[in-house]
Amino acid sequence: MIDVVSHTIDRCRSQGMRRTKALEQLITTLLESERPMTLAELAESERLSTQCDKATVFRLLQRLSEKGIVRRLGLHERAAYFTLLLPDRHQDYLICTECGSIEAVQAPCPVHRLEDEIREKTGYKNLYHELEFFGTCPACL
Repeated sequence: MIDVVSHTIDRCRSQGMRRTKALEQLITTLLESERPMTLAELAESERLSTQCDKATVFRLLQRLSEKGIVRRLGLHERAAYFTLLLPDRHQDYLICTECGSIEAVQAPCPVHRLEDEIREKTGYKNLYHELEFFGTCPACL
């Protein structure tokens, strides 16, 4: 995990961000989380609550989202969830339109073959996709 944190910090620095303790703790917290986290969850986490305030966490998340290092998930009128975008990992999500809960899709992604075909036909480099499926979760039915 230390290698992934270091590699992600290097990606941040190559995008013009400064290496700070808050940035390191935010990346480590997102990396260790088994699911996407809200701004409030991140700001109140053990690592970040002692390093910085909620506004700093928000600004870091905004910059990381703009740089393509963090992915923002969720419904626009509900709390946003954040997860790290890692070059060697891909995850699609199910989002409940009733309660706003988010969970990872536990099935192979059907779009990878299409992505390869598009890359081949168009010559695009660094091509990627993000899938979010919306519906009503079993708890809300």
